[in-house]
Amino acid sequence: MTVEDVFAIRNRGVVATGRVEAGTLRVGDTVHINGGPGITVAAIEQFRKQRDEVSAGENVGVLFKDIERTQINRGDVLTASGEAPPIESTTIIC
Repeated sequence: MTVEDVFAIRNRGVVATGRVEAGTLRVGDTVHINGGPGITVAAIEQFRKQRDEVSAGENVGVLFKDIERTQINRGDVLTASGEAPPIESTTIIC
């Protein structure tokens, strides 16, 4: 999932919004921000409804309790355990 926006919610945690690109995401799963250390998904919300699981193609908000707002930014990539983040190409081919 590529992060579209990030919000800090007082007394709850940090929410990253974006679209699940592949696979499924469940509450309690461990994900990595840009291949860094793992963090646990505390909650998933979709259009103001709590979800336990979401699949590829769905736009969601993912709540994390164990990170600060400064640790995740727009454009960061969330991946499941064992997956490598995609490599961005800076080469322009004409």
